[in-house]
Amino acid sequence: MSLEQTLTSAWTRNSRWLVLLIPLSWLFSGLINLRRRHLQNKYQGRPYSAPVVIVGNISVGGSGKTPLIIALVKALKERGYRPGVVSRGYAGNASHYPLTVCSATAVSESGDEPLLIATLADCPVVVDANRPAAVDYLLNNSDCDLVLSDDGLQHYALHRDIELIVVDAQRGLGNGRKLPAGPLREGSERLVQADLVVVNGQLANDDNLAVNDVQQMTIRPTGFRHLQSGRSQSIANWLESQIVANNEVHGVAAIGNPQRFASTLTEIGLLVNLHSFDDHKTLSLDDLTFADNLPVIITAKDAIKLRQSSLAGQGAAANIWVLDIEADIDSALVDKLIVKLPALEANAD
Repeated sequence: MSLEQTLTSAWTRNSRWLVLLIPLSWLFSGLINLRRRHLQNKYQGRPYSAPVVIVGNISVGGSGKTPLIIALVKALKERGYRPGVVSRGYAGNASHYPLTVCSATAVSESGDEPLLIATLADCPVVVDANRPAAVDYLLNNSDCDLVLSDDGLQHYALHRDIELIVVDAQRGLGNGRKLPAGPLREGSERLVQADLVVVNGQLANDDNLAVNDVQQMTIRPTGFRHLQSGRSQSIANWLESQIVANNEVHGVAAIGNPQRFASTLTEIGLLVNLHSFDDHKTLSLDDLTFADNLPVIITAKDAIKLRQSSLAGQGAAANIWVLDIEADIDSALVDKLIVKLPALEANAD
């Protein structure tokens, strides 16, 4: 088990030994607060020619930011906006930055999430660890009138007009402690300071985020896609075509919250053997090969990395399927985001 998986498991169980890390959490929190005040005082007075919306979270691990950004881009385009996305491009290694990402970009250069956004949202995407440089490049080389930052809540050098924080309902705020004794990058007070808070899923009754206005989103499975051929099937047709006892499958995921992926498969009616790996890892043939010949299901984020690899063309891939998903968001969320934009644009004039 990797360090990432060990810590995640300990946070979930709130293991007793985590109290030994609390002094480090105090130090981490103090440094984060100092850094935030310094950088925001330095850079927040430099607005761009278009509003910048941060879509981030205050905890480590997957919260649903990427599907939410894709859904927001599509909804904003339907209302006449021209959104673009900037991202750090984690795990990508390009020869130059800023890097413009399109569906044909090598995942080794862009990273998996920016490539997935560019492919599914069909909008300009720019990658750079220096997010202000990415925003400058995006606005200078496209007709975008709105910028969404994929993560970057803690990238305080980036001017932001709106902060949208995503919380995973399944994990909530974990044990409530900050790194490394808990999963929080910042304290729960940041939820109150944000412009919008979106919860992915249904919070438990005893979860209290201390925020009056919480918007909901849900992740909805839309179908299965054959990795090798690209052929898509509805969930009902796929279930009918599989001759497997008890609907048993292998679920393989290298994402921030593999348990949510497993839960989605379970809700479909599958008996899942979950095999989880560190977020952003590129799955190998060994990771996807099992002696029992049961169907193997992976995430779209993992599939985007395999699409350009030799694995997709190998015989072993004949039994590998991709679960495609979409984020369902209420029109009220888009309305509340848009309401904030005209005043921002007026202030920039």
